[in-house]
Amino acid sequence: MAVKITEECIACNACEAECPNTAIYSAGENWHLGGETHDPISDEYTYVVPGKCTECVGYYDEPQCIAACPTEAIIMDPDHVESKEDLMAKKEFLDKLGR
Repeated sequence: MAVKITEECIACNACEAECPNTAIYSAGENWHLGGETHDPISDEYTYVVPGKCTECVGYYDEPQCIAACPTEAIIMDPDHVESKEDLMAKKEFLDKLGR
């Protein structure tokens, strides 16, 4: 399961620096994967790219962005549920791509 940032986000970007997968981007910012640039997922608030989020599996015991958020804007995303094995495979894939 990836995390997602809700409209409660205050755009402080505290979470962005904590993400080991560079899956968090500022509102309106293009996101990158494997040398390709993609359009922003949100123009309204900081967002998480679900395909890059591993819930910090392989790095930490829990998602670091949730702990860093001064509000309660970051939640588990029920639309992107994945097993620990899937998250670890995603981490390994991202490691090979160089994020």
